[in-house]
Amino acid sequence: MKLATLKDSTRDGRLVVVSRDLTRCSEVGHIARTLQAALDDWAHVAPRLERVAEGLETGSQPTVRFHEHNTASPLPRAYQWADGSAYVNHVELVRRARNAEMPESFWTDPLMYQGGSDSFLSPRDPILAADEAFGIDMEGEVAVVVDDVPMGADVEEARAAIRLVMLVNDVSLRGLIPGELSKGFGFFQSKPSSAFSPVTVTPDELGDAWDGGKLHLPLLVSLNGKPFGRADAGVDMTFDFGQLVAHAARTRPLVAGSIIGSGTVSNKLDGGPGKPVSEGGAGYSCIAEIRTIETIATGGPKTPFLKFGDTVRIEMKDRAGHSIFGAIEQTVQRAEKG
Repeated sequence: MKLATLKDSTRDGRLVVVSRDLTRCSEVGHIARTLQAALDDWAHVAPRLERVAEGLETGSQPTVRFHEHNTASPLPRAYQWADGSAYVNHVELVRRARNAEMPESFWTDPLMYQGGSDSFLSPRDPILAADEAFGIDMEGEVAVVVDDVPMGADVEEARAAIRLVMLVNDVSLRGLIPGELSKGFGFFQSKPSSAFSPVTVTPDELGDAWDGGKLHLPLLVSLNGKPFGRADAGVDMTFDFGQLVAHAARTRPLVAGSIIGSGTVSNKLDGGPGKPVSEGGAGYSCIAEIRTIETIATGGPKTPFLKFGDTVRIEMKDRAGHSIFGAIEQTVQRAEKG
């Protein structure tokens, strides 16, 4: 089943069920007006939404044309957004570039930060920044949306609570990160609003690409129309989503609608840093990673961070080449004061 939120005059939009080919949708306000309302009563609502989804495919359900540019993020705001760093390869590279020691615990205990969830960008909204000097970067990721998760849930309980899967652009302002981290209190200004894919899907929609905790398909990241990253989200993922969700729930319960991110998707190459797509590698899901590799290799970065006018596209296709979640496509724009 595929679900999306269409923009309207309200903060939370209105829920629709989307056809598998992303061309048609059906209004389901009589079942649940918003995605959060559906998640709050998932056991009763999901079967009704599934019947609508079946009707979409058989032609028995009234439909309208689905346009990705009319969507908000599936959850325009959420009770919880916690982003992990499951691809420890990415963390190791970034730390090497600044000559920072890699604690052994990073391989056994996930890193995670709590992001702002009061407003997410729509998948076609611009990335607004006041200054290019902030070091504007995209981060292509996968995320899951969970049902209620009790405090102290184990990994299997956590995996069983995953209801939906979607993509993320976790926008980062790299130039602001060092100053914030030096205070010892974590990210805030350096992590503006994230954007999620136009469509979110139930795990069964992913077929054998979903193994219960990992999504085994390439994450396609393009910059200004050129391939930038093709890293496989199921490869080099040190912690799967069950482990990430359990980590988030260690000392608190998670409520239905909480979002847990994977962190930047990153692949190694022959045990070492990856190569650009243009050189036959899987590329990168963020600019910071290629700058890190350049720094390790030559003593300094060459690839610039995003500039005003740059366009980022993040998408994932099934093995037949069809888009699963639709595309996040955003252009960087200068934020005007006032």
